[in-house]
Amino acid sequence: MEGMEKAFKYRFYPTPEQETLLRRTLGCVRLVYNRALAFRTESWYQKQERVGYAQSSAMLTEWKRDEELSFLNEVSCVPIQQGLRYLQTAFSNFFAGRASYPNFKKKRNGGSAEFTKSAFRYRDGQVYLAKSAVALPIRWSRTLPKGVEPSTITVKLEPSGRWTVSLLVDDQSIQPLPPIDRAVGLDAGITSLITTSDGEKIANPKHFADGFKRLRKAQKALSRKQKGSFNRDRAPVEVLHPNRRSPPSTACSFTVAPRHPNANHCSNFGGDRISFSFHRGR
Repeated sequence: MEGMEKAFKYRFYPTPEQETLLRRTLGCVRLVYNRALAFRTESWYQKQERVGYAQSSAMLTEWKRDEELSFLNEVSCVPIQQGLRYLQTAFSNFFAGRASYPNFKKKRNGGSAEFTKSAFRYRDGQVYLAKSAVALPIRWSRTLPKGVEPSTITVKLEPSGRWTVSLLVDDQSIQPLPPIDRAVGLDAGITSLITTSDGEKIANPKHFADGFKRLRKAQKALSRKQKGSFNRDRAPVEVLHPNRRSPPSTACSFTVAPRHPNANHCSNFGGDRISFSFHRGR
C-alpha cells in the first residue's frame, strides 16, 4: 500500500547551546550558498561557463581546507551539501524558464537547514541533531502517525526569531481520493463568505478588521523610524507579525479546484485554484 509524504511542523525552544550551534549552522549554509552563487554567476558572465553541483561540491572541500574557513568543519556537513543541491535545483529551474535567477541569502531573513537521515537520530519520539547530544525541546502540538520515522528534518529560523522544525514522513494512512464526476459551484456572498451549489455555507470569520488595525499601527511605527537605524531594521518584523504576541489559536484554510467534488479540502488538484486562508492572532 503506497502512502504519501507529509510534513509535520512544530515550534521548538532550543537551549542556549543548541541555539548557538543552529545559528552557526545557518550561517555556514548561507555563506557556502552565497559563495557558490557568486562563483557560478561570475563564471557565466565572464567566461560563459556553467558550473554544476559537482564543481560546487569540490569547491566546498577546498574551502574547508582554508584556515579562514575552518569553522565550516565545526557544523554538520549535511545541511551545507543540501544547500548546494538546492542551488543546483534553482539554476536548473532558471535555465528551464520555470523560475527567476537565484537570489543571495540574507541574514535578516532568518534561514533554514535541512538534515537527512545521516545527520539526525529519531529515538523514543525525540529528535537528536548532529553535533548535539541533547534532544530538541519540541512542542509536540500533534503526534506523528504510528510506525513512521522522519526521513528529513528541516530547522527554520523565522525573521521574528521563532524556531520551527519540520519532520517529513511517509504516511501510509493517506490514500488518494476516488475520482468522481461531479462539479460544484461557488457564490461569494455578504452574510456568508461562500455558498456552494450544494447549499453549504462557509461563514465569514472577519478577522481582517482586527488584524488590519494592528498592521496599520505597526506600519505607522515603521514610517517614523530613521533609515539605517537598528530600530528600523527590527521594525519590519513587527509589520510582518503585528500580532505575534497574541496567544496561539486555530487557523482555517482550504483550496477550491474547479470541477472537483471535494472542493473544501486542501489538496493539489490540477487546473486553476482559488485559495482562501483565515488566521487568528498567534
